[in-house]
Amino acid sequence: MTNIVICFQYRIGQLYMIAKHSLEQSEKGEGVEVVKNEPCEDPKHGKGQLTEKRIYLSSRLPTWVASLIPNIFYITEKAWNYYPYTITEYTCLDLDPEELVEREVDFIDIAFDEIPAKYYKEEEDPQKFKSKKTGRGPLTENWRDNTKPVMCSYKIVRVKFEVWGLQTKVESFTQKAVRDILLAGHRQAFAWVDEWHGMTMDDLRKYERQMQEETNKKVGMDVTSGYTSDASNPTTPQNTPTESNPPSIVETEKSQ
Repeated sequence: MTNIVICFQYRIGQLYMIAKHSLEQSEKGEGVEVVKNEPCEDPKHGKGQLTEKRIYLSSRLPTWVASLIPNIFYITEKAWNYYPYTITEYTCLDLDPEELVEREVDFIDIAFDEIPAKYYKEEEDPQKFKSKKTGRGPLTENWRDNTKPVMCSYKIVRVKFEVWGLQTKVESFTQKAVRDILLAGHRQAFAWVDEWHGMTMDDLRKYERQMQEETNKKVGMDVTSGYTSDASNPTTPQNTPTESNPPSIVETEKSQ
């Protein structure tokens, strides 16, 4: 993904987008619950931020997927953010030569790639948006080749669903869903630049806390009688890992 922001601005813009996007995409019983957002430290990458989220998806899944899972379904996401690196629990970045040959490289263009109708907003269209603060935009054909500076963010997404008869279908669905979210999110990061441009990290952390409180209230945790929505004291189901250290097999995402 390429974007017209330099590295330190991308850090603020990405975090701002994640906080605001989570609020927008959440509703009663569905969306993103922030369980944890706290400082952490790594011997190699230094100081960072640990976030843990539960993403409730039951009503947003295709019928053929929903029929295979419990009525209350959520994904637990843990991320150790040491900008520009992000470590997650679910995949591994260290691709061997065979994987490098087999991988599919997908270039995401935030301005001209087709976006699902549910994500489209005219005011967030990079082809129409112009920043009052920075003068950036609208983006025209070949903007990636003709604009400097250009921000490029590299993501590796690996999906495994080793269930006979469903593996290909579920993995393809998941890859497409992840791509749509990355496209929509980075369009928003660009279109919201006048909201986050000039923010310090202290400003951003304050904004994150505000958005997380509003998002958790909006989602609510009364989706079952066993859960509560108190973000300061979240209920953790017995089958949810509570490990706070980064996993030994991780994914590292680098923006450069």
